[in-house]
Amino acid sequence: MTTVQDPSGTDGATDPVVDIRDLHISFATDADPVRAVEGVSLHVRPNEVLAVVGESGSGKTVTAKSILGLLPENATVEGAVVLAGNDVVQLSPAQLRQVRGRDVAMVFQEPSSALNPVFTVGWQIAEGLRAHGEYSRKEARARAVEILGTVGIPDPEDRVDHYPHQFSGGQKQRIVIAMALALGPKVIVADEPTTALDVTVQAEILDLLRRVRDDFGRAIVLITHNMGVVADLADRVAVMYRGEVVEEADARELFANPRHEYTQHLLGAVPRLGVHTTDWAPGPSAAPGDPAEPVVAARDLQIAYPGRLGRPGFRAVDGVSFTIAPGEVLGLVGESGSGKTTIGRAIVGLTRATGGSLQVLGHEMVGYKERAFRPLRSRVGFVFQDPATSFNPLLTVGEAIAEPLLIHGRATDAAKARPRVHELLDAVHLPTHYADRYPHELSGGQRQRASLARALALDPELLVADEPTSALDVSVQARVLEVFSELQERLGFATLFISHDLAVVGMLADRIGVLYRGHLVEQGTDKQVLTDPQHPYTQRLLASVPVPDPVEQERRRTALAAYRASEA
Repeated sequence: MTTVQDPSGTDGATDPVVDIRDLHISFATDADPVRAVEGVSLHVRPNEVLAVVGESGSGKTVTAKSILGLLPENATVEGAVVLAGNDVVQLSPAQLRQVRGRDVAMVFQEPSSALNPVFTVGWQIAEGLRAHGEYSRKEARARAVEILGTVGIPDPEDRVDHYPHQFSGGQKQRIVIAMALALGPKVIVADEPTTALDVTVQAEILDLLRRVRDDFGRAIVLITHNMGVVADLADRVAVMYRGEVVEEADARELFANPRHEYTQHLLGAVPRLGVHTTDWAPGPSAAPGDPAEPVVAARDLQIAYPGRLGRPGFRAVDGVSFTIAPGEVLGLVGESGSGKTTIGRAIVGLTRATGGSLQVLGHEMVGYKERAFRPLRSRVGFVFQDPATSFNPLLTVGEAIAEPLLIHGRATDAAKARPRVHELLDAVHLPTHYADRYPHELSGGQRQRASLARALALDPELLVADEPTSALDVSVQARVLEVFSELQERLGFATLFISHDLAVVGMLADRIGVLYRGHLVEQGTDKQVLTDPQHPYTQRLLASVPVPDPVEQERRRTALAAYRASEA
């Protein structure tokens, strides 16, 4: 291995475990090379969490992957990435295999794609142990059980033989962290480890990562766009913009006194609990005593999924009652499995309501016939959580937006629909020539805005938006929310806004409903729910939300720990 001596001559105990020096990374393409990283220098010391933040395309993930030598073959790397005294850039593939797992490990963003669905989790942990030749089969299994228990998986002796699909999202993330910890690496690279998790599960994963730092003495490189997570966990923060580190500081100093204009912009775009921005005020809701019929009226709504192979069915929604008035935004929040997406899908006829009453635009959805509901579909729009999978990759963006117009006879062909497509793209602040691009040629935020344009193509009276900003960078999320609010205020459509991000819901919603295990446990105005929650679950939900202020977040973390202790 190529060894690089630290010229500082400092004591080894305080030497960086990772020292990146003047790193340049470019990717060869059919056109000109793409320069992803330009002269980045960073270091991480033992027992330290360095957060690398920035929007998509800033180079943060590319920089992190360089620590493990995981860059593709078309990458050209200049500079040094010194890991435990070895320059990773100079290592051979065989030497890199020895380094990965023992000196550095990675926690990937999406555990479902990182775990192999056909092997048990115990086998997958043991595979990494045995690959380094230090454990027998029996010892590797015992270590897998031990490490699963360490990261908080209940009954690890039994669960070690379970498959990934038998675990919840939060448990799968714990398993991926267990795999990273198995060989005791000096540094762990965590790439967006909490992006798709509910706030309550996210708080548990952050506590686990804090234990990894404090109890195991590991250094962590945290890649994230969630500034609340940064405030909760990071010791130092490096802000990247267009391949360069534009600011680096202690976490408290950076949040209290951001110096670079981009850092100020990034922090300014973060949604904050209880803040209802003037520019993003919600659309007009029905006034008290307004005789207008509600767009949606649920009364004792029940939605059950039938059992299979003689097993009893599962009741996902149980006795839920709410209304949505014309022009009103109702925010629906709750953790995964609470029933919020099920309600949204039932409203647009994608899931059958099985009991109670669900009136949508005057049409009863319990026991509805598809033929009777079909004419109403043009009056309801749906914005999916992941536009990358909801767009047909074989259609251009323009063809995808025009599709509802053709299906419902508003246009006879794509050419006739073109003016309306351009009008919709302009409404969501996308250039009209994007109509000729394919979905994969747009960024995440651009795809989400195109998805909003498609949902509004038929001028719906009701829009159901299911987690439309959950995976977006804060600056991109801010832009999408701004466009959404502007259109809602101008066009006046009613909205069911489904999210697990209470700060986002608080910015947009007139009223908020809180779902817990299929029950609507609290309902009120955004101010009532976010500043004076009555139900214990709502209180725990709010206490779990990380805020972009390290001092305040430390106080909230202490309060959450006390709250959990009182529940135990």
